[in-house]
Amino acid sequence: MKTQSEVKLKKRIKFWIAFFIISLVLSGVTAFAIEAQLEIVVRNLSHVPGFLREWVDQVYSGVKATNDKYPFISYGTDWLAFAHIIIAIAFIGPYINPVKNIWVIQFGMIACLLIIPLALIAGTIREIPFYWILIDCSFGILGIIPLYYCYKGIRRLEHIQLGDN
Repeated sequence: MKTQSEVKLKKRIKFWIAFFIISLVLSGVTAFAIEAQLEIVVRNLSHVPGFLREWVDQVYSGVKATNDKYPFISYGTDWLAFAHIIIAIAFIGPYINPVKNIWVIQFGMIACLLIIPLALIAGTIREIPFYWILIDCSFGILGIIPLYYCYKGIRRLEHIQLGDN
């Protein structure tokens, strides 16, 4: 028989896994229409002076010029979007059975940590402004928070289910 604390803990774990799944899917879906989204941002940043406006203008110009001349290059971001959605699907396992599928949470935490060196190395090679690299790094930091919370909760749930309170 499940205790009230086990039920509450499982609900909290499921909430954060669902939040993570939704975040991954939304992140992926937004990669499909980068040019259109950047155009909206450029129009709405017209009153913002300085480096942020200049960077977004430069990114939009690059994406637009690339899509006009070489639209197949954006196929890469389509695959990026697809990968986000597929990774999100992997988290259905721990949503259904957190203890059995804790390895997916661990995989996600490792992936979040690896965002940081990727952003620092690839961002520098690709001449991305440092402040933007830090924004990219923040996705790893923000992503690991709910996953770590889930990991700790799943470990507690495992002890409850084994009777180790």
